[in-house]
This record gives sequence, C-alpha cells and structure tokens, in this order.
Amino acid sequence: MSEKLKLYGFNNLTKSLSFNIYDICYAETQKDQKEYIAYIDEQYNSERLTTILTNLTDMIGAQVLNISQQDYEPQGASVTILIAEKTMVPVGNTQVAHLDKSHVTVHTYPEYHPETCVATFRVDIDVSTCGEITPLSTLDYLIGSFDSDVITMDYRVRGFTRSLNGNKLFMDHEIRSIQEYINQETLEHYNAVDINIFEANLFHTKMMLREIDLENYLFNTSIEKLLSEKKLDIENRLKKEMIEIFSGKTV
Repeated sequence: MSEKLKLYGFNNLTKSLSFNIYDICYAETQKDQKEYIAYIDEQYNSERLTTILTNLTDMIGAQVLNISQQDYEPQGASVTILIAEKTMVPVGNTQVAHLDKSHVTVHTYPEYHPETCVATFRVDIDVSTCGEITPLSTLDYLIGSFDSDVITMDYRVRGFTRSLNGNKLFMDHEIRSIQEYINQETLEHYNAVDINIFEANLFHTKMMLREIDLENYLFNTSIEKLLSEKKLDIENRLKKEMIEIFSGKTV
C-alpha cells in the first residue's frame, strides 16, 4: 500500500504466537530419504505456504498488505506476510484503519538422518499482531494444515493498553492455557503439557501424537512386506525421534 494507514484508539498490546510443527517419516535408504525430502519440498513449497498463511490472515480478520515468498536450494521455503486489521471506521467522508505493523511468517526445514533412517520435516510459524487481533483462533487450522506429530507453541502478550478511565491493561482477553483454544477432538489425539508464566503473560504448550499408525509413516516401503521384528524396530525409531523432540533431550 502506497499511503500510510492512520491509527485510532491505539492498542499497544503485541501478541506473538510461535508455532513449531514436526512431521516425521521412516525412509529405509538414503535414496528414499532424499526422495522424501524432495516430495515434502514440493508439497509445501512457497506457493502452498502462501495459501495457508493468507487463509490464516483472513481467519483472524486481517488484511494482507504485502507478501514475500522464497523457495530455497537444496530445500526449504519461507513466506512473510505484512498484515493490518480489517476494521474500517467511517470518519466523515473518509475511511480510517489501524494496525500496519503485524506480520505472519512461515519457514520449512526438511532434513533426514541416515543413522536412524528417519526423515523430519519442521515448520516454524510466527504470528505477531497488535491490538485486538489474536492469532490463537487459528490453532486448529494450523494443526490440520500439516501432518503434525510433535508441536511446540509459545504465546506471549507484551506491552499495555488503557481502559477508558486510564488504568493500564496488560491483557485484553482471558487465557489460562493455549489448550483452551484447541478443539477437544484434536487434543484427544495428543499428549499435551503446559509450562506457563502467568506473571509474564507467557504460555507454552507442547504436544506429541499419542498413537502411531505405522502405515502412515512409511515412505516407499510396503507394510505387508515387513516382518514383525522390523515393524517393531521402525516404531521404536519413530517414537524415539518424537520423544526427543517433545522432551528436548537426547535419549
């Protein structure tokens, strides 16, 4: 947009949602692993990521001001969208809007580990908004947009606004846990843990898929051709990868 947006009733609260998603797959050979990375790189290229983020922007009631997207070599992609609140208030014969300093970003990091035959696809999403817009309402959409095996989320509210009588307000909505904003049917599929610092308006939730359907994790491998011992070995490798990411520890 060439002209500046005028501000009204300024709300200085900045709300940031950082969202890391991990999709894990078993690929038997290094060739399979590279083919999986190429597949993921195509499935989640910058064009598709842009579609996901523009849908998210519409869900939180914002308008797109600018889009920057990039695919990388050998793999990966990034998209950044500058957004503003859609609210338009008539003032005489003119229209004014506010919030021209919010953004949504996404980055992908496909990688594989030859020693474990496990390939991991990570998506980092950051939504930063000002004022009344909150990104928490998009959580179910984001989880559903990717094959999410492990998820870590951080939500932080900074700054303050004022009530009509001049009192400072450091939060303009109620929240005890990020899980409150996730559909119960979605939560039933995950083990979820909260680590919150209420005094700092800082909320952290991590989630790991409860059950593994092995057939959904095999790339270029037929489950019918696997012996029971091999199936168990693959399941253990997948679970180990998930547990390490979920716990933040090497086991």
